[in-house]
Amino acid sequence: MSYYEIQGGRPLSGALAVHGAKNSVLPILAACLLVSGQNVIHNCPDLSDVSATLDILRLLGCRVEREEDTVTIDASGLNRWDIPEYLMREMRSSVIFLGALLARLGTAELSYPGGCELGPRPIDLHLSTLRALGAEILEEQGALCCRGRKKSLQGREVCLPIPSVGATENAMLAACGCPGLTTIVGAAQEPEIVDLQNFLQAMGAQVRGAGTPTVSIQGGVPLHPARYRVMGDRIAAATYLCAAAAAQGEVELTGVSPDTLTAVLACLKEAGCVLRTGSDRIALTCVGPLRGISAVRTAPYPGFPTDAQAILMAALAGGEGATLFEENIFASRYRHVDELRRMGADIQLAGRAAMVSGVGRLHGAAVRSTDLRGGAALVVAALGAEGTTQVSELRHIRRGYQNLDRNLRSLGAEIREIP
Repeated sequence: MSYYEIQGGRPLSGALAVHGAKNSVLPILAACLLVSGQNVIHNCPDLSDVSATLDILRLLGCRVEREEDTVTIDASGLNRWDIPEYLMREMRSSVIFLGALLARLGTAELSYPGGCELGPRPIDLHLSTLRALGAEILEEQGALCCRGRKKSLQGREVCLPIPSVGATENAMLAACGCPGLTTIVGAAQEPEIVDLQNFLQAMGAQVRGAGTPTVSIQGGVPLHPARYRVMGDRIAAATYLCAAAAAQGEVELTGVSPDTLTAVLACLKEAGCVLRTGSDRIALTCVGPLRGISAVRTAPYPGFPTDAQAILMAALAGGEGATLFEENIFASRYRHVDELRRMGADIQLAGRAAMVSGVGRLHGAAVRSTDLRGGAALVVAALGAEGTTQVSELRHIRRGYQNLDRNLRSLGAEIREIP
C-alpha cells in the first residue's frame, strides 16, 4: 500500500495553477448525455472520480477521448440506461446520472451510490425532485428504477427543503428534457451550480438564476454540442493556501476566482495571513504561527464550505490560540480528528462542535486518510509539523486532487510517494 512520506517544517514558496473543479466537472460530464455529438471539456482534472465518470459514460455507449486536460465526449451512440453496482459504488456523485438519463432517454436504472462515508446524504431529495417532474421511481433491493411515464414529464415548480447541491443539479439536468417551465425553489447557490448553468447555456439550454435560490429551466429546447472550460477548483485552492499557512511561506495560485473563496480567505486573514487577490489569482504570505480565530460554522454557500473544514482545522491545530468549529452539513465529518491527535493536536469533540487549541507545532506520525478532505487535511498538518509523517490510504486523496505531491514539491515541500 503506497503512502506519502512528508518531512515537515519546510516553508512553501512559488506559483501554482489550480486544476479544474471536481465538483463542477462531474455534473458537466453527466450533462454531455443530453445531446448527440461531440462535447469538448477543457480543464478537466485527472482524478479517480473523473475516471470513474468516464468509465460510466463509456459503458453507456459514449465515445470518450482524453488528451491532457481536454476530454471529448460523443454521446451519439448512447445505448444503455443502466449503470452496474460496481461502478456506482466508486463515488456518491454518480447519482447525477439519473437526471441526465431521464432527460435523454426517459428511463434510468442504477444502484445506490458509494463514495466517502460522511454520514447520511439526502439522496431522497434527488428522488423527490425527479418525482415532482413526473418521473416514477421504484426502489427495489438497493436499486433505483426511474421511468418517465407517458406524457407525464412536464416542467413544474420543484421546492427543495434544504439547498442540496446534487439535488439542484439533478433537477436542472432532468428539467432540460421536460417540456415547459421548471422552477427550482430553494436551490443551492454554489459556484459549481453556476458553472453547470454556463455549460448548459453553451449547449443552447434556456437556464437562468444559478447562484440564487431560484433557478428556472425552459425544457424541451433543442440542444447542441458545446466546447467549455471548467472553473478552477476552489477547494483545491483552499488546500494549497492552508498548506502554505501551516508550513509558512508565500505562494500564488492562478486559475481560481477569489470570489468563490470569500469565507475561507476571511478566516486565513484573521489567523494572521496576508492575502492579495486579482480576478483569477490569490497570493498568500504567512511568516508566523497562525492565531486562533472566531467560530467557524460550516453552511451552504456563501457560508464556510464543509469541504474546507478539516483542511483549515489542520492548519490551525499547529498554530496558537483556540478556535471553535461547528459542522452543520455532514454528521460524520470529524473522522480526521483522531488522526490529527496522533500528531499531537489538541481537539475536543462534543456533537457537531470541535474545539481546537493550537499546540504551537504538531509532530510527525503514521496516519491514515479517512476520506477525501480528511486526507488532504493530514497532508496540510504534516507540512507544518516537526519530523516525518506517513499518510496512507491515498485512494481517498486521489478522488479530488491531481498530482498533489508533485504540486507541493514544486512549492518546495519535501514530500514523496512510497510505493
